[in-house]
Amino acid sequence: MFGLSVGAFRPTLAAFGGRAWRIPWRMSKTRKANVRKRLREVDGVIDTLMASGVQCKQLDLIKDLPRENEMLPRDKYTTFSRTAKNHRKSVHKVPHFTKRPIPRTTPKNF
Repeated sequence: MFGLSVGAFRPTLAAFGGRAWRIPWRMSKTRKANVRKRLREVDGVIDTLMASGVQCKQLDLIKDLPRENEMLPRDKYTTFSRTAKNHRKSVHKVPHFTKRPIPRTTPKNF
């Protein structure tokens, strides 16, 4: 009875740090929708700041970045990673991806 490993307490290989089964292979529709929602909310804040007449250097730089509806799906749901095989890593595999800004641009040729 106690020898079975099922549910949330099943062990994984130590090489994976015990987290291998907790991170799904691909992003679900819900997670993708939440990423799009966060990007749209950021776009709304930028629009509000620009309409209020606030002037700052960072706001001038942000104006040139693509909006959520102009971004390619590859840029919305993946991010640049030096160590990944194709130099792209799914956003949901980045630690605390809901709290960190999603980069809207990537290095050239990636």
